[in-house]
Amino acid sequence: MWSKKKTVDELLHAWQQHGDIRERIEAIRTIEATPARYAPLPDELHPSLRLALAHRGVEQLYTHQREAFDYAMNKQSFTAVTPTASGKSYCYHLPVLQMILTNKKARALYLFPTKALAQDQMTDVNALIEASGEDVLSYTYDGDTSPSVRQKVRKAGHIVMTNPDMLHSGILPHHTKWVALFENLEYIVLDELHTYKGVFGSHVAHVIRRLQRICAFYGSSPTFICTSATIQNPRELAESLTNTKHALITQSGAPTGKKTFVFYNPPIVHPAFNVRRSAVLEVRDLAKQLYDANIQTIVFAKSRVRVEMLVTYLQQFTKHKLHDETIKGYRGGYLPSERRLIEKGLRDGTIQTVVSTNALELGVDIGQLQACIMTGYPGNIASAWQQAGRAGRRQESALIIYVAQNTALDQYIIENPDFFFGGDPEAARIAPDNMLILMDHLKCAAFELPFRKGDMYGEFYIDELLAYLAEERVLFATSDTWHWMSDRFPAHDISLRSAAQENVVIIDQTETTNYRVIGEMDTYSAMTLLHEEAIYMHQGTQYQVEVLDWNEKKAYVREVNVDYFTDANLAVELKVMSEDETETLGAAHIGYGDVSILAQATMFKKIRFNTHDNIGSGQIHLPPMEMHTTATWLSFEPFERWGEERISTALISVAYVLQSLTPLFVHCDRADISVVPQMKAVHNDLPTLFMYDNYPGGIGLSEKMYTSLPQLLTRARDHVAKCRCEAGCPSCIGAQSIDAQSKLDALLLMKKLLGLFGQV
Repeated sequence: MWSKKKTVDELLHAWQQHGDIRERIEAIRTIEATPARYAPLPDELHPSLRLALAHRGVEQLYTHQREAFDYAMNKQSFTAVTPTASGKSYCYHLPVLQMILTNKKARALYLFPTKALAQDQMTDVNALIEASGEDVLSYTYDGDTSPSVRQKVRKAGHIVMTNPDMLHSGILPHHTKWVALFENLEYIVLDELHTYKGVFGSHVAHVIRRLQRICAFYGSSPTFICTSATIQNPRELAESLTNTKHALITQSGAPTGKKTFVFYNPPIVHPAFNVRRSAVLEVRDLAKQLYDANIQTIVFAKSRVRVEMLVTYLQQFTKHKLHDETIKGYRGGYLPSERRLIEKGLRDGTIQTVVSTNALELGVDIGQLQACIMTGYPGNIASAWQQAGRAGRRQESALIIYVAQNTALDQYIIENPDFFFGGDPEAARIAPDNMLILMDHLKCAAFELPFRKGDMYGEFYIDELLAYLAEERVLFATSDTWHWMSDRFPAHDISLRSAAQENVVIIDQTETTNYRVIGEMDTYSAMTLLHEEAIYMHQGTQYQVEVLDWNEKKAYVREVNVDYFTDANLAVELKVMSEDETETLGAAHIGYGDVSILAQATMFKKIRFNTHDNIGSGQIHLPPMEMHTTATWLSFEPFERWGEERISTALISVAYVLQSLTPLFVHCDRADISVVPQMKAVHNDLPTLFMYDNYPGGIGLSEKMYTSLPQLLTRARDHVAKCRCEAGCPSCIGAQSIDAQSKLDALLLMKKLLGLFGQV
């Protein structure tokens, strides 16, 4: 349809003239380019650094870079929040190198959430060091670092780049080997601060407290330099993570290119049910047009399965070309070497289209992309802006296309595009006081250094907790000191990133003489994606899971060629363990407390490509997984003349819309909190809606719902009432609606519940 080598502006103009596409574009918003704002280089900047910057053509700094330099030189911890590609790395590279060049004993520790980011930044800082002509040693230290290099890093590394996991299990427990680092540690850099949220962020907060405790033991007091994408509470998050006061930099001096946002709604294919065409198929068609126009594009999808579906679809367009490598997928589970090759292909232009999960939201250098397609709302505003920032990184025009899915959340966004631009970004929440996480790291801290009576651990008074661990024979108590006494190494038993301690390794046995590992997956996801007979997709190639050895955490797969993918159901059972807050409102009861979640994969469906028809199903035979967390719940007495089936259907409908809209209200990621209906709750035998944190021990989201339910119910009721469908649809109460009564009953149930709160 379109000729080769169009600019993004030319392609957008062509779409606006094309009848079918023009009708699907709900809105277009343009953010115009902005000029740079500069500040002079600091007078005290080392001559070698001036030389290095001049070598790169830098004669002055952006205003936020200069502000960061001044804070760092004054030993004031700070957090810089500026857009993608605004030169945030200079906010820490320059002050760190300045300190090292004026004091050769000085050390810095860089923490990145992924190995890829550490490798990327090592390349960047080494180029700066090389241009300076100075002898500054920077190294990455992770699981891939060879034993011969490790000793050199410990003794001579001026800049050590690692990730929280390696710091937790590979550095802090062996701090006596790192005396040169901890005695002279001047700066700790936390890049991509916004990723440290939920259970991961709560763990990292304790890793930082353990790090500070060891620094104090060796006589150092490092300054924290944090950088982040846009979130609602950057200073609060930084101070919670580091237990240190922070200054905040929010005004970027970097120039920005023109960005055009297209809000695209797939056409309705079933008017009676208000069902729209699959967003995946629309994205496939749009990506094909961008590919044909020779526009380098990144496509974001929200799951591994969708990434592989899109890669499969798009690679069909190039299958007539021998060894074509211009379309690739990118996601967690790929081996590191494979991801590095894809990143290189994006930088040098040999890869024209990449389909990724949010793994490429972070600041890995993938060069200059011209267009970004989001397959549905990413789940929060911060992620949406991170994804949009991947296009037009070097001041050129960029095209960002948001393709709405047929869900209540996506349809709310597409109908309210100004929410995308005017809404506050989400808060990144952590819970350092989560008792499960606190106790885990208290054990690690006791292994690293003994505790004396009266010692503080971060902001926590811990004498009672240490006494409990002594009773459990984990610690040994003398008259005034607690010592680690177990022969076990506590950090190795604690995963920072998930409740599950192990990943499932995926082994390709297509060639019987050459088994090879092609990826890995967390155990919770493996329940629904790696069960036996599941179709696992990797770089567009289909594999069928033949054996899942759950005890050994190994999935054996074989390459197949079928015209379907699989989708599994997860059954969830909740039990209230304790009630911290309760309130009775007439015939309704609202509560907050600890709950036990039992999740079990039950069955899977085979869904045909392109048509998405259900062509078969099967049972899944795996043990359930248990998690303890916090929840708010709302129970009510059954209504007169409403049978169980009617109440159950209405509950499911209301749970669907509440689940969809909760992220907009609580300012959290959609994956952070779940809403589950139960016709007869175990603790009171009443119809109940549960809202629980998706993290062991909870992180405070469901607690906020305890006082905010009326506002959320009001927003949910208004959204369903405004929906143009008659009987209920995926855009409001979900796909489970049966007839017109389903939508009416959902509205009636919300009206009755709001009445109990005294709301109209």
